[in-house]
Parts: sequence; C-alpha cells; structure tokens
Amino acid sequence: MCGIVGVLGAEGASGLVLDALRRLEYRGYDSAGIACIVNGGIDRRRAEGKLRNLVSTLQRQPLPGATAIGHTRWATHGAPTVDNAHPHVSGGVAVVHNGIIENFQELRAELSAKGHIFASETDTEVIAHLVYDGMRAGLGPREAAAQAFKRLQGAFALVLIFASEDNLMIGARNGPPLAVGYGDGEMYLGSDALALSPLTKTLSYLEDGDWVVLSRGGAEFFNAAGQSIQRKKEIASASAAMMDKGHHRHFMAKEIYEQPDAIANTLGAYVSMLRGTVELPEFTVDLRAISRLTIVACGTAYYAGCVAKYWFEQLARLPVEVDIASEFRYREAAMPPGGLALFVSQSGETADTLAALRYCRAQGQVIASVVNVAESTIARESDVIFPTHAGPEIGVASTKAFTCQLTALAALAIGFARARGAIDAAEEARLTRALMELPRLINVALAHDQMIRDLAHDMAKARDVIYLGRGLLYPIALEGALKLKEISYIHAEGYAAGELKHGPIALIDEDVPVIVIAPSDALFEKTASNMQEVVARGGRVILLSDAAGVEKMGAYAAASVTMPDVDPFLSPIMYAIPVQLLAYHTAVFKGTDVDQPRNLAKSVTVE
Repeated sequence: MCGIVGVLGAEGASGLVLDALRRLEYRGYDSAGIACIVNGGIDRRRAEGKLRNLVSTLQRQPLPGATAIGHTRWATHGAPTVDNAHPHVSGGVAVVHNGIIENFQELRAELSAKGHIFASETDTEVIAHLVYDGMRAGLGPREAAAQAFKRLQGAFALVLIFASEDNLMIGARNGPPLAVGYGDGEMYLGSDALALSPLTKTLSYLEDGDWVVLSRGGAEFFNAAGQSIQRKKEIASASAAMMDKGHHRHFMAKEIYEQPDAIANTLGAYVSMLRGTVELPEFTVDLRAISRLTIVACGTAYYAGCVAKYWFEQLARLPVEVDIASEFRYREAAMPPGGLALFVSQSGETADTLAALRYCRAQGQVIASVVNVAESTIARESDVIFPTHAGPEIGVASTKAFTCQLTALAALAIGFARARGAIDAAEEARLTRALMELPRLINVALAHDQMIRDLAHDMAKARDVIYLGRGLLYPIALEGALKLKEISYIHAEGYAAGELKHGPIALIDEDVPVIVIAPSDALFEKTASNMQEVVARGGRVILLSDAAGVEKMGAYAAASVTMPDVDPFLSPIMYAIPVQLLAYHTAVFKGTDVDQPRNLAKSVTVE
C-alpha cells in the first residue's frame, strides 16, 4: 500500500526522499508529501495526485535540510486531499504512517478534549498529536513515542521526526513492513528495500512490535515492552537498476516479456537440469503422511492456489483445500494435526494472508510459503520457503509473479508426487522436461502480441466480457477476468465452462465477447460444446487454443489465437500469457493508468 521513506543526516535529504518515493510508486497512491527539519522547525510540502504534483510544489518551494521523511498515501481514512496527505504534524512532531489505527476515534476525542486541534480526517494525524501530548507533559521524544506506541491499536508502520532533535528519527512496526538502512554517517528508514536500494544495501528489518531509534551513528532497537534488542544486518538483493521500463511503454508490458527469464530463474530453485528431477528444500514434514494440504492466498495468488489444487490432487493424490485468506480464519477451520499449510504471496506482506498464517501456526500446522520477497514477513515466519525468483514486480497487476508462482507450485506438485510414490521416476523426468521447456514456449507465445493487440482494439469497446475454462484452465478464466477488470475497468467474469447453462448463458449476445480458453486436452470436446452454445446465441467468441484445437473449432470463432503445444499439465502457465496481453492492450486502448490502476495497490498490508 502506502510508501514510507526517511533520511537522517544527508544534505539534500528531501531530494533523496523524493527519488525513493518514485521507486515506491508501484505500490499505488493518491497523494504524497515530504517534511524536513528546517531551522529548528518542521517544514513540509504535500500534494494530491501523482508525484509530479509534489515535484512542482518542491520546485516552487524547495525544502532544505539533512533530515526528512516522505510518504505516498493510498487513502483509507479521509479523501485524497492535501490536508489528508502525509506527513502530519502536531507541535514539533511529524509522522508518516502505513496501515490503520483502529482506535483513532477514541484517541482523537480524548486529545480534542485536551485542546488539540486536528487539521485532517486521517487516523494518522492522531499519532503526531499523541506523541506531542506526551512531550507537552514533560516526556522526551523517545519516551513520548514509546508511550504513544503502547496506545495504538491496529496495523501500522510509522516514522517520526522532531523539530527539537535534528539527530533523531524513530520508527515503529506492527504489521506493515519497515526496514532500517545503514550509511556512512547517515541512516534511513523505508517500507521496502527497493526504496532504499540506491542509498544502501545493508538493512535490518523490524519485527512486529519493534520500534527503533536512529541517529547518524546507528540504530537502537526495542521490542514492544521497551527492552533493548538486536536485529541482524542483511544485504538486500533488490536493485534500483531493475526499476527501468527499458524499451517498453509500461512496467506491465516489460514484466510480461520478462516471464521467460523469470520462470527460468524460478526453475533454477527446484529443478536439477543435470538430473532432470525436482529437488525440494529439506523440511520436517513426511510427505507420505500428509492427509491434507491447505493453500491460502489473496487475489491473483489465490488463483495460483486454485490451479495448484488440481496439480496436487491429480498428480500427488493429495487432498487440497484452497481458501481466500480474508475468509479463511474467520470460519475457524479445523486443521489436521501436523498438517501442512501453504501460503502464496508476491510481496510476502499481505495482511490477510499473514493473519491466516498465524492462525494455522496456532493450530499446529507446518508453515510453508511461496513468496517473491525472501526478506518478507511471511517468509520469515515460515518453516520452509519456496521462492519465486520473479524479481521486483512494479506493475500493480501481477504478471510475472503469477506465472512464477505457478511454476514453483508445479515443481512442488511433481516433487510431492514423487515423494508420495504417486508417480515413478520416468513420469517425474517427463514432467520435469516439460517444465524446462516453458521459457522457450512462452517466448513463442509472446510472438502473438500483435495479433492480440488487434483483438484488444475491439475488446476495449465492450462493457462486459466473459471468460470460460475447464479443469486447470478454469482458474485462468478467473485470472483473465480479474486482469481485465483491474486495468481496463471493463466488467468481466470468469466461469467454469460447464456452468454456462446454470446462469451465465443469459448474458450472451453479440455485444459480449466470450474468451474461451481451451487447449486440446482431455476436456476439449466438452468445452467445444459450450463454445457452440455461445455461438448459437449470437455470442462473439475469441478462442485461445493450440493448433489442433483451432483446426477443430476455429471456424466457429470470431477470432482465434494459436498457442504452442504444451504438456496439458502446464497449460495454465502457457495460457496466462495471452490473457495478460489481452488485458494489457485493452487497457492501453482505453487510455487507463496501466501500471497504477485506480483504487488498487500492489501490496495490501492492512485488512
């Protein structure tokens, strides 16, 4: 969600903060601001909308100083206005904040009764007033901050600076991530490693309940009880060079085209190219003894989990339950003793997924995660990590992270199947070879870009779109519809093709494009029958299939895209490519903000 940056001890700090905020734009935001300590006071610049508006403000009114904090805000409390933009100030205290303070109304009423006057509608402003109230009562900045943290309820990462202390910055975390960066006579705070990557590669990560006091000389860490603690220094792998769009118009396009390399990198973590086998990380579970696998995720990652359900059940003969993280823990699911729970997340910071993980931990489950950020909270709280080596994904709509999740999950399904004796060595070798062919075949699929672009020109005129798929391709129909909704703002729905006559067929007419995802697998004939039902009612079908499928059914479609032949087991990864391209080009034709679609954020770090 929102982005946080703090710079302590560097001249031109506001410029460094601004550059870091640019690297956090991918998170989604609707206002931005920076505050500095200037001549013993707090000076700030804020703007609604994109960072270019803040840049214009800073050009007219520069911010000098060596201590600065900055923020890109995605509105949760209060509209995206200048008054509601961070940083917020009370007395000589300035704060930036990610998350939600759940008891802010009670705190605000209490502080208002003491004479505090609030200038915004936000929950964040109460933090600055609460700290200032402690200082006004005679506490020092550190003591006032520590006292305030104990009173805050909710999920938050925050950074404070003080007009009276030009060598002090305080950060705190309870949920959303916060990292400390180390420099030479300078210190930094940021909501992820990418924000700080040009400034430092040496980081420490706050754990839940931690708070940290920075000076130019270093960092002091404390836990929720105020006890001094140590947090290890790590070398971050994120690179600022990876933030460039290259020759692409949008990050999303760049990331779609990065998928062959990203999938190849991910395969490197699971496949022995030399032996042609899948090699799983060591962990404590006897895979033969598992009675059930529970997969939990949100959004696109949930659809990856839905595909994985088919893989694990069909290949490994392992019962699987897949759940949306935001619903999972509230139904108080019964968990089998010693069971395995698998969490899928690009960022590794998704609040609902993390909460579900902790529920499963409390139920005695072994915790595994498929994550793209090895330093993330979900990764750190897992017993075993299954990484996706997609690299930073800047576009809000997930593309390469999704296919890398699928790649990792496919490899895991093969590895589980072999360990459980559900497949023999020959079948493992065959499926592993198919995995190794994916990067090449996806390059072939990307060659259809221009054709899909031509189809998108008409798609951009639609108000409603239906996606149909069966079996392994049903979750891809759901994902295709989600992608189109996310970035083009066209209403779209994904359905299991067999459900067509149970309601969705009532929507079919000549104005509703129907995307049929149907490789020539064992279910092709059944999907082809559903496709003919659509055509008979005047529906306009776009068929995504292989050469054999197009030869059989292409004549019934308004248009067909011929995909390369791929092992049916891996068809979800292959057919993710055309639905991504179709959504992308449709959004471009509509003129929407492809990389930062309205109302969405890359990482949802609050419930």
